[in-house]
Amino acid sequence: VAPRALTPHVAVMDDASLEKALLLEVSKGDVQSDAFASTAGVDHKKIVGLIKSLQASELVTSVATDHAELVLSPEAIAYLERGTPEAQAYAAIPAEGCTLAEFKAKVDAAVGDVGFKQAMQCRWVGMVKAEKGAEPRVERKAAAVEDVAREHLAAVHEKGAACGVPQKELDVLIKKRKLVRLDAWKTYVISKGAAFALERKKAHADLTHEMIMSGSWRDADFKAYNLVPGAGAPPNGGHVHPLLKVRQQFRETFLQLGFAEMPTNNFVESGFWNFDTLIQPQMHPARDAHDTFFMKPPAAANRAPEDYVERVRTMHETGGHGSIGHQYAWKREEADKNILRTHTTAVSARCLHKLARDGFKPAKYFSIDRVFRNEAVDRTHLAEFHQVEGVICDVGLTLGDLIGVLYQFFARLGMTELRFKPAFNPYTEPSMEIFAYHPMLKKWVEVGNSGMFRPEMMLPMGMPPDVNVIAWGLSLERPTMIMYGIDNIRDLFGSKMQISSVKNNPVCRLGLIEQEETVKATQ
Repeated sequence: VAPRALTPHVAVMDDASLEKALLLEVSKGDVQSDAFASTAGVDHKKIVGLIKSLQASELVTSVATDHAELVLSPEAIAYLERGTPEAQAYAAIPAEGCTLAEFKAKVDAAVGDVGFKQAMQCRWVGMVKAEKGAEPRVERKAAAVEDVAREHLAAVHEKGAACGVPQKELDVLIKKRKLVRLDAWKTYVISKGAAFALERKKAHADLTHEMIMSGSWRDADFKAYNLVPGAGAPPNGGHVHPLLKVRQQFRETFLQLGFAEMPTNNFVESGFWNFDTLIQPQMHPARDAHDTFFMKPPAAANRAPEDYVERVRTMHETGGHGSIGHQYAWKREEADKNILRTHTTAVSARCLHKLARDGFKPAKYFSIDRVFRNEAVDRTHLAEFHQVEGVICDVGLTLGDLIGVLYQFFARLGMTELRFKPAFNPYTEPSMEIFAYHPMLKKWVEVGNSGMFRPEMMLPMGMPPDVNVIAWGLSLERPTMIMYGIDNIRDLFGSKMQISSVKNNPVCRLGLIEQEETVKATQ
């Protein structure tokens, strides 16, 4: 059924009046959107928006019709009268030719530039190189020309899409020369919808307190929920790095055993806290620039108490409490050098000194954080890595206590079979390397280092003579690499780490063993 003619409206209507007028016309029959827009004196785009709004409420339905029209640009309309730039350029050159300067003086800049180049491409005109010192000349190369482009523009102007211009030439006018544009739009035939009414009843989005109290909700229309299952995009969530997963399990294991976490927020330490307080001599190879990163400005700082510094100096130079020390001239400037800490034992030294200063009481500490060493980077070594350290301070602790604690600690990590091998550390005596039978690798592997802090380290801090400190440490990267099957440490930590492996790595199962197994292993 063809849309019927509309009754013209004189006054411009507001949105509400426009909606009512459209619904009234639709009640009489199908309505053509562009005809209604013209009658109402409004932009057709506004009517399109109104149609979509009414369709959402099922008041109307619509059927779209596509339209397209070829339209000349203002520049092309001017060419209909004067000719295209190439034709104007040809006409400006006399039959005998002229100099380039004379030619440019006759035409405007667009014709002199664009038109001349276009005419040369059509081989209508040419330029003759002059002798040295003379001006170049332009001449006609065709006796007569036909301005085909102007004819095509005239056909488009008169007949639009039915102009009959070959598609190749039309594409040049549209895409290359931008003289013609293709205008596309849609019109709609509007009909009654399933819930048609002469006036739209506004649907409520929320059930309010006032509606409940007054009872008006019984007769109110509410908007339908648009919660379509599976239609929403899944929310983007963060992903935990494998190293952080393993770190959290180590941390929870320490906390379950009653340990307190030490503050490890100072990556920069003085040589005093990193080496000297651990009774590590100043000529030790680990203090060389080949193993340690030294800071530039500020290159030196040491905020340790002076009386403690003097006690450490004495222990280095002459010893005490049965020790002969290292027998060398200790230098304060060497101790004051700022470095990137090479181990978290520097943090342990600070905490133990504070414990002795505040009044000794039994304590259990742990730390997990980053340390730095000037090492060559390869598949198993980086210049920075994470160290896990546990420290227990109490009266009368022995090597047997250390072994028992290690069995309990590693059993919670799933390693119930341990072996120990004597070792040397500058600040522990006795010292032991820790080996465990790894259930995932099915072999014995070294898992850490341990020992009892030397009296030469503890007594200058002010610890009572009968207090001993047991400690152990291991890296965080090694168990993480074993657990996640990573062969190269650079694939775990650094720029080569793949984002996909961060997203898809499984849960860390360290510490997820049965309590019965832990008790059995400890016994």
